[in-house]
Amino acid sequence: MSQTESERIAEYLRPTVTAAGLFLEAVDVKGQGKDRIVQVLVDYEEGTASVTLDEISDVSQAISTALDADPALDQSPYELEVSTPGVSRPLTEPRHWRRNVGRTVRVNVMGQENVTGELIDAREGGITLVPVIEAPKKGMKSKRGEPQDIEFSQIRRGNVEVDFSAADKVSDEDLEALDEEDFDALNPEEDSNGH
Repeated sequence: MSQTESERIAEYLRPTVTAAGLFLEAVDVKGQGKDRIVQVLVDYEEGTASVTLDEISDVSQAISTALDADPALDQSPYELEVSTPGVSRPLTEPRHWRRNVGRTVRVNVMGQENVTGELIDAREGGITLVPVIEAPKKGMKSKRGEPQDIEFSQIRRGNVEVDFSAADKVSDEDLEALDEEDFDALNPEEDSNGH
């Protein structure tokens, strides 16, 4: 079976991403010719910390340099997009679950209704979740159930639930601490090759 271009590029870039202290989640190549887009997803392999914008910027430059030196690309133009998977990524591997310990997740368990709760442990064979029991009436507080062990073999699907109430916890000092460099990292300048 021959490799797809995405698989070949992923194999080629893995050492570059690893050298930056990150894990290569996926590579997807879309389009052809001058309309080709190379999308690269990176993350930490372990732990629950988030990849910073500075780390994304640094690994983007390293990936761009590596791709420019890739003889199989024949100096063909491409647009490079480097990001993290984000919270919308389904939790499909034990590593994904470990990276989200402490977060609220929704789990589709075979033969049961969906379970939503705080992920308190992720181990080789499964997870431990403290279910959130929704309040019977609006305005009442939700309750926490007893910890529940769920084996990976029983999980059909899992996703992180975004908690928008956490946005209220950002202080004015945190917002004032952001500087122009933080915003510039969101819009890095293109290099001379258009990357």
